[in-house]
Amino acid sequence: MRLTSKGRYAVRAILDLTFNSNGRPVRLQEISERQKISLHYLEQLFRRLRKGSVVKSVRGPGGGYVLARTMDEISIRDVLVSVGENINPARDLVGSADVKSDTVEFILTKTYFENLGLIMQEYLTTTSVGDLIRKARGTQELPKGAGSLLDATGFQIPAATANVGKTRDLS
Repeated sequence: MRLTSKGRYAVRAILDLTFNSNGRPVRLQEISERQKISLHYLEQLFRRLRKGSVVKSVRGPGGGYVLARTMDEISIRDVLVSVGENINPARDLVGSADVKSDTVEFILTKTYFENLGLIMQEYLTTTSVGDLIRKARGTQELPKGAGSLLDATGFQIPAATANVGKTRDLS
């Protein structure tokens, strides 16, 4: 997975929209000025975000964009997929016919990156816009029984990722 400026800008813009909406539509010009992102680029991103049901447009005086669903119903994965980001680190290994091999090294590598992809998908799916907003406001609440698995930013790590990065003896 290579997160491009497209994905980073889309997440920033959605967070800006969420922080600054106060129940009213937010104009792209406002987001552009606050985030220092080209208005033309934001228009392209928001077209995709609208098609992906992340935002909806409000026409007329005082119009702009609002979230299409609540901030807790929109995952970071929703935002990234809507703008066309590749969030599968194994895509090149799995999807390329000229790279196929049956060596043990290829199979181990392919399996490793497929598993990494699953963990990344789960993390992006279980982190909502609301989670990031609450984190920024200092009110991150963990679900009951969540335990203390937190990443470096203070977000809960999905259960499937609990053993990632731990050294294991593979002999």
